[in-house]
Amino acid sequence: MAVTAQMVKELREKTGAGMMDCKKALTETNGDMENAIDYLREKGIAKAAKKGDRIAAEGLTLISVEGNEAVILEVNSETDFVAKNEGFKTLINEVAAHLLSKKPANVEEALTQTMDNGSTVETYINEAIAKIGEKLTLRRYSIVSKTDSDAFGAYLHMGGRIGALTVLEGTTDEAAAKDVAMHIAAVNPKYVSRDEVSEEETAREREVLTQQALNEGKPEKIVAKMVEGRLSKYFEDICLLDQSFVKNPDLKVKQFVESKGGTVKAFIRYEVGEGIEKRQDNFAEEVMSQVKK
Repeated sequence: MAVTAQMVKELREKTGAGMMDCKKALTETNGDMENAIDYLREKGIAKAAKKGDRIAAEGLTLISVEGNEAVILEVNSETDFVAKNEGFKTLINEVAAHLLSKKPANVEEALTQTMDNGSTVETYINEAIAKIGEKLTLRRYSIVSKTDSDAFGAYLHMGGRIGALTVLEGTTDEAAAKDVAMHIAAVNPKYVSRDEVSEEETAREREVLTQQALNEGKPEKIVAKMVEGRLSKYFEDICLLDQSFVKNPDLKVKQFVESKGGTVKAFIRYEVGEGIEKRQDNFAEEVMSQVKK
């Protein structure tokens, strides 16, 4: 069957693949549109596999709220440029909708689930890899629930470079909850309160602070009191409720939340690429390696 320009155009619109790839797919499948789509999907997966050793440390976080449930997720790309691509933004929004709907237990389970578009999450991401040309990964997500008496606070910084989601219990003041999420994005606490800090971590920090004070030549009789003061400052650095509220430093976060009739139940903060070792490519070496082949 002869492959026409109109057929190639239709296949491009349906798949987003390149013109020559579409023409080849139609030729290989004797003009069968559905088989050609499958052909391109298979090739897309093959192309995606070749990108598996690349490092994807850019991307976006996203928060999606639906009633009493919310999801925060991070999807990575190789470059910040691709993270601004509309196709990438569509991908992360559709994955978020799927996660909220199906609530998989972990990323591995999520990747095997079938989306409303008929593809598994993994296949859908691989198809996007074939179109966009970069490695993309669903790195992590968390699904959070609340009651009608609580409030979600959702805040995205720098268009999604940092995402913070919090739940305030006992108040439905979403504006206040968002302010707390904004504080979390800015200050990056590790815990809600001192109660969450393990005894081991507290003991380790107390020991470090004690040695610091002794090394400074402080008299032993005042070291213990100094250490407790510095330990209190340490808690302020890592515990949300002990921190000075960014929008009103005269208040602690705990005081601000209590003034709204609530308490902080939990929070999650994602920063794109945190903890991922970013490879530093040497462009000159890359060019030379290609020349030598």
